[in-house]
Order: sequence, then C-alpha cells, then structure tokens
Amino acid sequence: MDEYHSSDTNALGFCLLPSELIQSILFSLALPEILRMKLVNKFLSYLISDQDFIRQCNLRSRSATWLFVYKKRWRRDAILHGFSDQSNRWFKICIEDLIKQVVFYPDEDIYLLTASGNIFLFASNSQKAVIAVNLVSKAVKKIPPCPLGPRGTSSWRRSGMKLVPESSDSGHFRFLFVELVGNSPVVFEYNSETEKWQCREAREGKGNFAGNDCMFLNAHNAPQESLVVAIGSEYIPPKILRPRFGNREQQASWVNVNDRRHVYGDGHVMIMRSRDQRRAKVLCSIEVWGISLRSGNWEYVSNVPSEIMEQIGKPYGVMIGCLEARNGRIRVVLMSNYEGSWDIIWLTYHQQSGVWNWVLLPDCKMKGANLAGITFSSGLSLT
Repeated sequence: MDEYHSSDTNALGFCLLPSELIQSILFSLALPEILRMKLVNKFLSYLISDQDFIRQCNLRSRSATWLFVYKKRWRRDAILHGFSDQSNRWFKICIEDLIKQVVFYPDEDIYLLTASGNIFLFASNSQKAVIAVNLVSKAVKKIPPCPLGPRGTSSWRRSGMKLVPESSDSGHFRFLFVELVGNSPVVFEYNSETEKWQCREAREGKGNFAGNDCMFLNAHNAPQESLVVAIGSEYIPPKILRPRFGNREQQASWVNVNDRRHVYGDGHVMIMRSRDQRRAKVLCSIEVWGISLRSGNWEYVSNVPSEIMEQIGKPYGVMIGCLEARNGRIRVVLMSNYEGSWDIIWLTYHQQSGVWNWVLLPDCKMKGANLAGITFSSGLSLT
C-alpha cells in the first residue's frame, strides 16, 4: 500500500506514547494506513494484531464505502487506487506481486471485475481465468472455469454479477452472474469453500415478490424492456423480471439514445442526458429508476438536483459508470474522459431522506493511463 515514510527515531518515539493514545491515533486512520503501520515494527504489529483492537477497528472500517479504480499505463505499473467516503485522499495499492503468483506474463491484460469486503476479482485475458485476491491475507487463487468454459475479459464486463463474501474470518465468498443460455437466463454461482459451480435456470415470476433480501442481476438491457433476475434463497428458483416504463411519455424518453447513457445495477438504472457542445458532450441531467416491488416495472426514484448538476456538468468524450444500491442508499460513480484527462464523479442518494450528496474526490492522476475497471466495495476488515 502507500509508502509510510518514517525514520527509526520517529517510529521509536511514537511507540513510547501510552498505548491508549496510540490506539486512538490508529483508529483515526483508514484501513490501508493501519495495515502499513503494522509493518513499522514488532510493537505496532502486536498492538494491531490484538483481538480487541481488531474488533473495534472492524466496527469502524466496515461502515465505510470504498471506490476502487484499477488503472494501467501501457501495461506497466498496474495500480489499484482506493478512496473511502471516510477519508480525504486516494490510496495506492500495488497488486503486481500478488497477481504474479498465478499470472506469469509481464504484459498480461488484467481487468478489475468487482470487489466486496477484502476480496477482489480480476479477469485475465490471455489465460481466460478469474483471479480472486484477498488484499489483507494476501491469498491469491484462480477460480475454476465456469460451466460456460474459459472466458476473456470482454465476456466478464457486465452489470449482472455479484460478489458475496462469507464471514470475514473464513475468507470464503460466493460469485454469481447471469447469462442467457438458449434465450433463457441461467444463474451461475461459484462457492469458494467447495470450489464448485452451481447452475440454476430462472423462471417467469407471477405477482409480487419480496425484494428486501433479493439480489438483482441484469441479463439483458434494452430501451423498452430489460431482463432482470431476482435471486433470493438458494431453495427458491431465481425469478425473471421484465421491467418496462409504465406510459408512452416515459417510453418515449428512451427513443433518442444519442443523448442518453444508461448504467444498471442492483435493480436500478441511472439515465444520463447530455447535450452537444462543439466536439464534446456535456452532462445536463441524471435520473435514477428502480424496479417496483409491486408491479416489477421501472419506477421513478429521483433526479440529481440542478445545483449539483451545475457543478458536475463538464465536457466529456467518453463516459462509463457503475451503480450500487445497498442499505437504503444508492451510490453512482461516473468516469469521463475528455482529451486524455479523466474526471470522476461520485454521488450518493439517501432514499429515506431524499437527499443527494456529492462526494468530492481529489485528482486521481489518471492522465495518460488506461482504465481497467471500477467498482464500489464495503466491509473491509483486518481479518
């Protein structure tokens, strides 16, 4: 992680402080900083490894939401950048030595798929494999090929996937994605504990459904109708949903696709409208819609206030994004490129209060770099 610059004298002086004060200082740091402090000397390593400290630290860190951006510069210096909504700067996380444990090609094309907790999934293009990396335990492993066979990075870049960690102590996880097989959506699930894949075909749903404990995976996205699979208990077959817009006016808003971009995730869709400005486009409005628990159709949720749009509406040539809905909050991130410079927008919508927040991000210094994946994550812990 980030280099921790400290002389032996300063480190010794810090360790002479009362233990309670040292713990208080450590609790004010972000998790990557605490992990780096663990390498300073044996005393700090012992203090940070104490079970009481780990328990209190995890209670704090698990409430944070992280944004991770994986960038490459001409297939060299691959760096994972992380920013927490409880911090004020980016953290650099070097994964090159970890990836080298299973990928032996110096110019390998690696793409960040998704992350949750301490687990990160990367796709290797030449080996056509998915690699699981635990950033805290440093465990690295290749996931066995799914029943569809080996797949390159382009086959994995989708909104219809989910990473679900088990308890932090076990380090195990479930990885799910949905794919159309013979025009029927099939859910593929990998369990790291059994190291096996399971396949379940989704069925057409009838009536209402309980969405509190459901995961929503997009199988197909189209202007007039989407195909979404709702996944609940492992004992209940996945359910097919076909959300549509309820009236002609709403459907017509999708007709002119030239000035719109759509980002899907967790049973929601973000609709971004832009206007032309010389040789670029300028973002002018953002709406969020969600799947109605009663009808299964798209239902309007909210739009970003004009005062925020005035500040984030910058020219762009290319724009991508990701969306996460969790614990009553909808988080969206947009990455745009204009003449080689990257700009990142992070917005959060609190559904209960109906308030939008704009998370200010410092410069990630992406100019000249190749973007190789972006994702939200939460639940990072010391174990």
